[in-house]
Amino acid sequence: MFCQESSFSSLQTLNIAKSLSSMLPKPSALIKPISAGHRDKLRRSNLGERCKVKASRSNIDQKCQIVKQTVKKIRVKGYITAQEELLEGLSWSRGLDDIADIAGRSLLVELISSEADLGTEKDPVTDYAQRLWFNARDVKYECVFDMPEDFGTVEAIKIQNQHHREMFIKEVELELPSGYVKFTCESWIAPKSIDPTNRIFFSNKSYLPSQTPEPLKQLRKEELETLQGKNRDRVGEFATFERIFDYDVYNDIGDPDNDPKLARPVIGGLSHPYPRRCKTGRKPCDTDPSSEKRYGDFYVPRDAKFSTAKCNAFKGKAFMASLPSVLPQMECFLLDPSLPFPHFKSIEDLYEVGIPDCKKDCHLPMIPRLIKAVTEVQDNILQFHPPILLNKDRFSWIRDDEFARQTLAGINPYSIQLVTEWPLKSKLDPAVYGDPNSLITWEVVEKEIRGNMSVYEALKKKRLFMLDYHDLLLPYVNKVRELDDTTLYASRTLFFLSDDGTLRPVAIELTRPQNVNKPQWKKVFTPGYDATSCWLWNLAKAHVVSHDAGYHQLISHWLRTHCCMEPYIIAANRQLSAMHPIYRLLHPHFRYTMEINARARQSLINAGGIIETCFWPGKYSLELSSDVYDKLWRFDMEGLPADLIRRGLAVEDETAEYGGVRLTIPDYPFANDGLMLWDALKEWVTNYVNHYYPDARLIILDNELQEWWSEVRNIGHGDKKDEPWWPVLKTQDDLIDVVTTIAWVASGHHAAVNFGQYGYGGYFPNRPTTARRKMPVEEPTQEELKEFYEEPEKVLLKTFPSQKQATQVMVILDLLSTHSPDEEYVGEKPEASWVNDPVVYAAYERFKYRIQCLERVIDEKNVNVDLKNRAGAGVVKYELLKPISEPGVTGMGVPYSISI
Repeated sequence: MFCQESSFSSLQTLNIAKSLSSMLPKPSALIKPISAGHRDKLRRSNLGERCKVKASRSNIDQKCQIVKQTVKKIRVKGYITAQEELLEGLSWSRGLDDIADIAGRSLLVELISSEADLGTEKDPVTDYAQRLWFNARDVKYECVFDMPEDFGTVEAIKIQNQHHREMFIKEVELELPSGYVKFTCESWIAPKSIDPTNRIFFSNKSYLPSQTPEPLKQLRKEELETLQGKNRDRVGEFATFERIFDYDVYNDIGDPDNDPKLARPVIGGLSHPYPRRCKTGRKPCDTDPSSEKRYGDFYVPRDAKFSTAKCNAFKGKAFMASLPSVLPQMECFLLDPSLPFPHFKSIEDLYEVGIPDCKKDCHLPMIPRLIKAVTEVQDNILQFHPPILLNKDRFSWIRDDEFARQTLAGINPYSIQLVTEWPLKSKLDPAVYGDPNSLITWEVVEKEIRGNMSVYEALKKKRLFMLDYHDLLLPYVNKVRELDDTTLYASRTLFFLSDDGTLRPVAIELTRPQNVNKPQWKKVFTPGYDATSCWLWNLAKAHVVSHDAGYHQLISHWLRTHCCMEPYIIAANRQLSAMHPIYRLLHPHFRYTMEINARARQSLINAGGIIETCFWPGKYSLELSSDVYDKLWRFDMEGLPADLIRRGLAVEDETAEYGGVRLTIPDYPFANDGLMLWDALKEWVTNYVNHYYPDARLIILDNELQEWWSEVRNIGHGDKKDEPWWPVLKTQDDLIDVVTTIAWVASGHHAAVNFGQYGYGGYFPNRPTTARRKMPVEEPTQEELKEFYEEPEKVLLKTFPSQKQATQVMVILDLLSTHSPDEEYVGEKPEASWVNDPVVYAAYERFKYRIQCLERVIDEKNVNVDLKNRAGAGVVKYELLKPISEPGVTGMGVPYSISI
């Protein structure tokens, strides 16, 4: 049951003990073993009663001199729950730490009172923690303090790690005469040999800055200064153990020192506006001083990294770190990395037969979810799990109704928008890009809606919707076409809202802008009624879906959740004390995001990484993301109701049941479920904020809160600091809107665009990430036309991603769609600080109840066949915003934070 005390032999341990005899006390009791559940009976010095200098009216004589007074002491026990982690290169220290545990010199703990004596400081109350017991997960320590009876309320502690290894302190609990006081630490403490600073932890009671007890104010300030890096005694790259939060631009995506082809522009600044990422302090590249060197793991502040439990449970950390080794192992069965799948049966064989893995030392088994079965006879066969879309209806991906349905209930429900202007027209410079007028005319639309109504009526009744990637992609078309094995168009896709609440695709327009050698080319494709038209329509859909897949991954997912969230996290840790109520409200929404983002910079969005090699923007991926951030991103539009109104998918309606808006498309699964979740979040945040800020003046005078929001705007999102739409924190409603928006982006928004990725993209013909062949009717050669007419299926397969691209993306999507066993879901468990306050806890219980109601409502809607966008024969149920999930790839579950 219990792990061994040491990896050293008894003789080695005793030899070390002898060599350190001058450093350690030598009572014979120290060499007996520690038994589970019992503390060593160590001999303590007689602490009894002591004399203390105390100033009060009764002990200051007439000459104003302080006299000594004997103070009675009480015995206070403290219990520490911790976990250990070996620092790289220090595994030899295990024996030394075991001796320190036996000697009772593991952790030095000091109690800090929130009450001050008149004119004097209280004497320190300290003790060394001694190990009681330990198992595979936790280590339990005990302290016994002799605390003066008049010491006052203990609301802070200091801890120094006497070990040679870092320790993860989960919580500290003090057993006081007045009751228990808990300190939820959840923090790594470096050994004093590396960082001699005493770590400060505050109790679970929250304080605004102005309400903080006087003895804690300086500690509050010191801790923030440490996180800001003001107390740093070194220069250069941040070390693994450091907890410093600071800002930098995305200048670590390229790797020009390794290969000039991997040079990338700096993302962030006037040329390419972008949110800021966490600073690492690394040196500039030799060949390009504006870029940062790339090597090893990227720095993440120690407390922003995974806990030991998360590290052990989260397979993705090890896998993400080894991606450069894993993915080539999948390529080795391919003679040509650009090879397309020869037929659709070969795609289905990925799930039914598997693919060979030619290397014995393969990293893929570290992600067993990926592998459906490893046969006993052939242990080199890797077999993918079939995604839910394939299990439900293997032919749904090619149907128009499913193509349209996924704009409302798929993994990118953030792009569909209402058509509000007619005729459709580009806003780009015609001198550069050619004729701005669309070829989707009234005649084309009225022919496809078959006389149901005129275009004018359809516009007036809000029945026309569009995926509009025209002006966004047009500037990239020519340069993407210069890349190897890919092509690109600008696209518009028009949909008509039918009477049954479903969308019907009407027309697709693909455009190639003019260049120095060729004029503009554009063509409209409509659902066909003959073989040639049908194949052209399916090819056009493949291009549009690839555009949507790239936009989803780079914008809806990476930019709007992962990337834009990081400045909020950095600013909160720099400006909001750990005891600040708003920090404690937002902290669950921040967990692990910075480490996930660092992993993405390391292996996914980097030059030559998965996104660049497998998605159509290629090396222009982050430039495209920057353009969208510059032109479209607004904080005040990131909340769900505002986003829906902006896209014309909702209008304000105070009588509406949820979110204060009425949907333009009543059966819009993402919006229906999302607005219920938004409403629950907003009510919870409202109750919380009003409890701590009953008066708006408290918000205006809260210097930490104001500094946090100022830093978000002026530094974290500094490239947009002068925009007029930034909220100003003056009232409770201002703060409620800001916090609810951040909470929504981290939870509901991210869950909606992330955890269905394998379910919808694991069968890549449904979500191709790139299109490699131009349309066969774009200035075709005789050979191209012949191939299209004789073997149109092969043309479609050659348009899809290559075997290498498809299988690599499938691995990544499986990883990104996976919930770890210790995932923390909204409304599942309260934070310790919320439980500590009865009013807050009651508000949380109300929030939890509403989350449970949301689960039941989603289950009921998913069996209502009248809701055709989420129920029906072979239809994948919409469960992406169903709050709680089991571990694994489930297509449901809303974690508090962006933890994958």
